[in-house]
Amino acid sequence: METSKMEKAAALLGGMIDLPTIPAVAIQVLSLLDEPEVDVDDVAELVLTDQVMAARVLKMVNSPLYRPATEITSLKGALVYLGLRHIREFILTCSIIQCSEGKDGVLGVKPFWEHSFGVGIVARMIAEKVGYHDTEKAYIGGIIHDIGEVFLSYYMRDEFQQIVDSINDKPHRLVEAEEEFLGTTHCEIGLCIARAWRFPDDYCEVIAHHHAPQEAKNAPRLTAIVNLADLFCNVRQLDYGGKAWVSFSLADEPAWGMLQGSGSRLSELDIERFCYELDDRVEEIRELVGNIFKNG
Repeated sequence: METSKMEKAAALLGGMIDLPTIPAVAIQVLSLLDEPEVDVDDVAELVLTDQVMAARVLKMVNSPLYRPATEITSLKGALVYLGLRHIREFILTCSIIQCSEGKDGVLGVKPFWEHSFGVGIVARMIAEKVGYHDTEKAYIGGIIHDIGEVFLSYYMRDEFQQIVDSINDKPHRLVEAEEEFLGTTHCEIGLCIARAWRFPDDYCEVIAHHHAPQEAKNAPRLTAIVNLADLFCNVRQLDYGGKAWVSFSLADEPAWGMLQGSGSRLSELDIERFCYELDDRVEEIRELVGNIFKNG
């Protein structure tokens, strides 16, 4: 990643005095999960000290996306259902949502999260197709890939509106316009935020390189999965309300080649059917996001 773009991103973030921080409870939970003999009761007790987060965990677990057989009514039940392995990722997601609540910018909070959850779902689907070892990790990577856009959309509203307007009805990608106008992009800004929030290295790499997966060093397959998922969502109904312009040919995408090989069934993918499957999930995603940001 170019040093000049990282320096510009750090400078933009450094000039903001009211940037959100990840909830203190989340940091404590993540630290607790690092302990070798962690108990789910202790995790539940800690999460319950933040009633907003506790309520959000229950809303998300009971959504159509997670499909529990019966409604889960207790936080401990939700954590047991998720399993200790995935609580970390779930808490990270809830924390980012909490930080973005009330920050309706150029993109809009709901369209942003509809796109993000859409990318998460498609990333999980692609991960299954290519035999990636951790489909849940691909899902979370998809959800958090664009956190830099929240900053630009809300904290740099006027500048970002100009950027969005500049590509309206033009075949230019948002990330390219950001670099032209700002000298940096949501990728570098997102990486700075992720590092400040102590995100795991693989997720930092997804955030930094989801538009250029061939540059990823530590988690190239994960980054390639999120890249393809992002492209699919941008040409269907999960494209920030039509504010992103993306046209692509799978065969020409670096990520497509990166995900071929032993165990991968990607070459067998029926693209048209895959897109219809995604379209069928759109209402579920919108319902989930509506519930997440519903008061109470």
